[in-house]
Amino acid sequence: MDTASDNPFRRFTSFWLGLAIFFAFAILFVFLSPLLSGKKDQGVDKAAAARRMEIKKEMLNAQAGVLPVPVESVYGKAGGELLSVAPGAVEDAAQIVPGSPRALALAAVPDVKVDIVQTDPDAPIDPAVFEAGKAQYILCQACHGPDGGGMPGLAPPLANSDWVQGPVENLIRIQLRGLTGPITVSGVDYALPVPMIAQSFQTDEQIAAVLTYVRNSFGNKGSAVTPEQVAAFRGEVGKPPLTVEDLIKPEPAAEKPNDQ
Repeated sequence: MDTASDNPFRRFTSFWLGLAIFFAFAILFVFLSPLLSGKKDQGVDKAAAARRMEIKKEMLNAQAGVLPVPVESVYGKAGGELLSVAPGAVEDAAQIVPGSPRALALAAVPDVKVDIVQTDPDAPIDPAVFEAGKAQYILCQACHGPDGGGMPGLAPPLANSDWVQGPVENLIRIQLRGLTGPITVSGVDYALPVPMIAQSFQTDEQIAAVLTYVRNSFGNKGSAVTPEQVAAFRGEVGKPPLTVEDLIKPEPAAEKPNDQ
């Protein structure tokens, strides 16, 4: 037996040498793993980042042309208006807190089919309604983009969309209740990792205007949406977000050039 292997000094140095090698590999793994894992999604991340910067610039330009005050003054103006309003009892269904007893009671109520009066798809669009919808669309730009092109990994496009040009009931209900889960838009699948939030705080006129604008912009062509149609579905406010299964499946949309 080699007595040198029982040398305490050699055992001591071997132990610390092995420990040093272990930590060297651990540190190398920590630094290299983000680089290796990031290569796969690098292209998607760059495309999303470029799209976000594009949308930000276009949003600022659009806001500057529509808002009555400079963009940096919007929060101060809105805050001043809120402070000038006397507080009152909260009775609006749009203020229902998710998970509250009232929200759970509403969720348990089955959806009721509502028949609405359909408008003429060939009727001319009121320019005032169109412009009002364009102003309201500023709220939608952050996700769907100023050109309706959507955001990679976040929101599907509205441009040349079969859902946008489909039954108006779908769009109205989505505005009032939000949308969650996967959806296929013009043949392309979208996972919707972030659910669309309900916009039920808007008035019937505002929702009708923005939906009319979207249905007749970005290569879409559809009938106008009326405040009466929106009001018919107000009873759904406060219910859980919709899924594709809750909606009427639209006909495939034809490809058309964008026409903002």
